[in-house]
Amino acid sequence: MKAQGICAKQFEAVKQAFEDMFDDPQERGAGLCVQVGAEIVVDLWAGMADQAGTKPWTRDTLANTFCVIKPYVAVAVLMLVEAGKLELDAPVARYWPEFARSGKAKVTLRQVMNHTAGLPALRGPGHNPMMYDWEHMLRLLEAEPLWWAPGTDLGYGTTTFGWILGELIRRVDGRDPCVFIHEEILDPHELDVHLGVNEEHFHRIARFDSATGRVGDPYSQALRTVVKNEPSHIATLAFTNPGMVPRRTSDPRWWAYRQPAVCGHGSAHGLAGFYSALMAGNFIGPELLTEYSREHSHGMDRVWMRPMRYGLGCMLEQQRDPTASHAMGPNTFGHIGLGGPISFADPEKQVSFGFVTTTSGSHSMIDPRPRRLSSLVYAAL
Repeated sequence: MKAQGICAKQFEAVKQAFEDMFDDPQERGAGLCVQVGAEIVVDLWAGMADQAGTKPWTRDTLANTFCVIKPYVAVAVLMLVEAGKLELDAPVARYWPEFARSGKAKVTLRQVMNHTAGLPALRGPGHNPMMYDWEHMLRLLEAEPLWWAPGTDLGYGTTTFGWILGELIRRVDGRDPCVFIHEEILDPHELDVHLGVNEEHFHRIARFDSATGRVGDPYSQALRTVVKNEPSHIATLAFTNPGMVPRRTSDPRWWAYRQPAVCGHGSAHGLAGFYSALMAGNFIGPELLTEYSREHSHGMDRVWMRPMRYGLGCMLEQQRDPTASHAMGPNTFGHIGLGGPISFADPEKQVSFGFVTTTSGSHSMIDPRPRRLSSLVYAAL
């Protein structure tokens, strides 16, 4: 299938690989954008945006990105750190006193951001019916006891990350966290990423679905087995209580949902543009950017059930694990989303990479499709 868009001659192999993806009849639609510095060198799209195959994908098609947006709320928090309104090593309860309940008084902002806080999941009963009620979810978090002493273990805060950081933004700034992100990060730089899509843009949203026959790497397979068979496991609760699943993405409530860690919609050029603007110093200064993207935690993550490395709200390069590697430089940082979307940056090469898809794979870290593309980008530099 021929792709639409632009591609610098140097990156022709990237374009060919992107087009080759569509040799698989399950591949419906996708977008890819690569920037080097401020220059867009690859901006491609192909396929269809709907499941019936009647609506062509365009440059401005919005794809569900799930957790790709976690760095956005992290950077928003760091902007408030730089402004003196938050401190990384202060207890969350300094700004949100009710959070101290159930033994959480010593949990720090830094621990939340590097996934060592001890609050990666909510125990039962099922919270899916109330997941769209921000205040209700805050009351649950306030009452929830820790899974371990803060700073002593590693566990990805799938949904808790967004409620905690989002509420801190609201407490010290006064704005809804997604409004803050739009007004301070996205809108000034015309980044086509939406944390809560306005109804006027609903028609741009592509339909998301799973592919069959894609089993994922061994870590991903093991995680899926646990989620299917062990309802009280910490990983199961982190991903399902409430659940962030492909079938939810056809619900207009999800499109409009403002949860700044798990629900974003964007174009490939919007995702890549975020990291270009970040590396250019538009949101936080160089010292805090270095702090954001250096290693703050590593080890066997109890939620992902695999070795992980984190900065302050971003995932770091895993060169020893080919199924999690960005296939670029050793200091690459960014974030994946469920089923294939990903965006990240290589600060040494000043490269920003954004990939969106509506065909969900089964790898819990970087999907083989964008990993193949990113390896070809790196080879071309």
